[in-house]
Amino acid sequence: MPANECPMDPLLRAVTGRWTTYILWLLANEGPVRFGELMGLMPKISAKVLTDRLRMLEKNGIVLREQKSTIPPEVSYQLTPQGRDLLGALQALNRVAREWERAGWSLDRGFPETAIQ
Repeated sequence: MPANECPMDPLLRAVTGRWTTYILWLLANEGPVRFGELMGLMPKISAKVLTDRLRMLEKNGIVLREQKSTIPPEVSYQLTPQGRDLLGALQALNRVAREWERAGWSLDRGFPETAIQ
């Protein structure tokens, strides 16, 4: 790895992006989950975007797609052992996000002046 690259960068690119952390959070707390159940838990996501995110997470070894030979096929998703390795980091980020939210932080605006010390 070149000296000017952060070793976390590829991992962060694999687990961030619109909806991706939420999918991981749901799989950590609800999984294994069928596609339709995930859609129900995420009513504002399109089927295409959910499919794209799940494929990307599967390709990167973070999510396992399991298909049963039934009619219709039953497909469920869950975290792989490597995906479960992310749980501590997700929980820590959730803790920080909630603390910042209580302090009035918002995306693109930062903290209110009164919260900066």
